[in-house]
Amino acid sequence: MKAEIIAVGTELLLGQIVNTNAQAISQKLAELGIDVYFQTVVGDNAARLREAIEIGRGRADLLVFSGGLGPTQDDLTKDVLADYLNRQLVIHEPAMKAIEELFSSRGMHMVESNKRQAHLIEGSDPLENATGLAVGNGVEADGTLYLLLPGPPKEMKPMLDGPGKAWLRNKLGEERPLYSRLLKFVGIGESNLEAALIDLIDSQIDPTIAPYAKEGEVALRVSTKARSQAEADGKINASVAAIAQRVGEHLYADEDIPIEEVIVRMLRTANKRLASAESLSGGLLAELVTSVPGSSGEFVGGVVTYTNLMKHKLLGIPMAQLEGEGAPGAISESTARLMAENVMNLSGADFGVSLTGVAGPAESEGKPVGLVYFAIAEKGKETTVYTSHFKGGREMIRLRAVKSALYRLWQALKN
Repeated sequence: MKAEIIAVGTELLLGQIVNTNAQAISQKLAELGIDVYFQTVVGDNAARLREAIEIGRGRADLLVFSGGLGPTQDDLTKDVLADYLNRQLVIHEPAMKAIEELFSSRGMHMVESNKRQAHLIEGSDPLENATGLAVGNGVEADGTLYLLLPGPPKEMKPMLDGPGKAWLRNKLGEERPLYSRLLKFVGIGESNLEAALIDLIDSQIDPTIAPYAKEGEVALRVSTKARSQAEADGKINASVAAIAQRVGEHLYADEDIPIEEVIVRMLRTANKRLASAESLSGGLLAELVTSVPGSSGEFVGGVVTYTNLMKHKLLGIPMAQLEGEGAPGAISESTARLMAENVMNLSGADFGVSLTGVAGPAESEGKPVGLVYFAIAEKGKETTVYTSHFKGGREMIRLRAVKSALYRLWQALKN
């Protein structure tokens, strides 16, 4: 079954509210094995709403509406769809009774327009609104299903989860939900990941493989429809194994968690602790690690040594290393090594991570914007220093540098 979501409301087009309903509806339909092919937003205009219905009916088996069920004259969804289907609007007596009782209990006069919330399209199935007044509608006409839901999320979600889902299940027959597994990668770009898997992606039928990119990391969603979790796992596992065989060195999780959370788990399992020394990143690595609940047992602390004086005073790096003619400078491989080793030794941690470089907007020490050195120190092992040149604005460079350092730390913990 192919579905289209039609969100109704001029306020959505004006950007006054965010269309969170479309996300919630898409997720619920996926659980039922219904594919959402299109999402449309249309204002409170009868002609344009009718046009959206006509277009949607031509390309989808199910149209799900959110919004336009309220009491005012610009709440047009039921009116326009009833006219399109050449059906009448009738009063749903239980909904009407609930509206009248509410106004009576509050001692308020009920204006005539409130009856609009009790309207049903002739021949439709009523969907109870447990948190509001506007009754929902489920309509089947000429082979197309129409599901009408209220716009406010506090009303839409309970109706969709309850009577809306039950109505759809009744129309669907056998249920084959969509099961997905998210694979998280780091240390590889979206284009390189796709190039490594291009034949798998091009030949995909079931399961399907879809890439998602975020700053500093990439994800793949492997999805299939199945009658049970066990059946889905059987199909997904084969695809995941094929992917891991090619790019497993970058695959850090098969669930939707950030790499910093994986690192905290690995440190905990190994009974190891981490300390950080940051310059250009300004404490961003420490912020990400400490955002993981319970990380205090694994992260002993970090220092932000932004100036040469602080690098000297807090980390004991000689000024001759940082300044003066012939000195390597603060932005150098040797300074990154000393920062990682010294913060590890001073804190008593098992690992030390350091970052130093140029985030911009201007070059520093004659070094270009985007040049970053980061080091991983580990007790009893030789310190490794990495050099990268990142593109983008200041914040992008900082984030990419930190994610790269975490990737190298993850590699060290694996070995």
